[in-house]
Amino acid sequence: MSPLVTLSTASTYPETTAASFETAARLGYDGLEVMVLTDAVSQDPEALLRLRDHYGIAITSIHAPCLLVTQRVWGTDPWAKLVRAQAAAELLGAQTVVVHPPFRWQGDYGREFVEGIRRMQDETDVRFAVENMYPWKAASREFAAYVPGWDVRDEDYLHTTLDLSHTSVSQSDAVEMADDLGDRLVHVHLADGSGSTRDEHLVPGRGNQPCAEVLRGLVDRGFDGQVVVEISTRKAVDRESRELDLVESLAFARHHLSGASEEFDPVSVRR
Repeated sequence: MSPLVTLSTASTYPETTAASFETAARLGYDGLEVMVLTDAVSQDPEALLRLRDHYGIAITSIHAPCLLVTQRVWGTDPWAKLVRAQAAAELLGAQTVVVHPPFRWQGDYGREFVEGIRRMQDETDVRFAVENMYPWKAASREFAAYVPGWDVRDEDYLHTTLDLSHTSVSQSDAVEMADDLGDRLVHVHLADGSGSTRDEHLVPGRGNQPCAEVLRGLVDRGFDGQVVVEISTRKAVDRESRELDLVESLAFARHHLSGASEEFDPVSVRR
């Protein structure tokens, strides 16, 4: 059985979280990853529960509010945010909480993160999957923004998330990273990138990342996690254009997860 292909609510931005449920259900996605953002609905597990039941689409993962723009969402205590993310996942039946490594300026949280995540993992069946990030650059100079670091291979995390837009920014070999993570890889953010220092989240197949190879490798190793389409559609000229990108991304994922030998043809999908 192929891994589930789900949709991140970030992929429909600037539309609402509620719109993501309707879109994912109508386009045939297997579930939804809720990214907790400034949108009040994304922060409210009871509202999410009602949307899940109304649209009949599973919430398979929660992305904790650990972005720069969500530093005050669910308070300012980073551990309390993870506790709330875990509680939301348990209520909603989600298997995974996605979390980023701490920012360098987060002090004790960063110093205690690896052991703290392991302790939290011991208390729940929900998987805390730490996501690979990338070095930050300013004026052509690179600096360390994350503690203990952006490369999740360097720490003893039980579960990890591989993001293919982030491997583009860090200029990492995504196939090698997936292989190195082995069974610790339980979650994939499917997107693409051109090698820019910007986190682009392109439609898979439109950049230079080995998206197809990574997906085929997941099948070969018996991957039982989720593949989450996490693309940026904020510059789409209208809803039809946004949805065509979402349809193409879903078709790309399912094509390569199916083991199909023929080339993927995005033009035929968008007709």
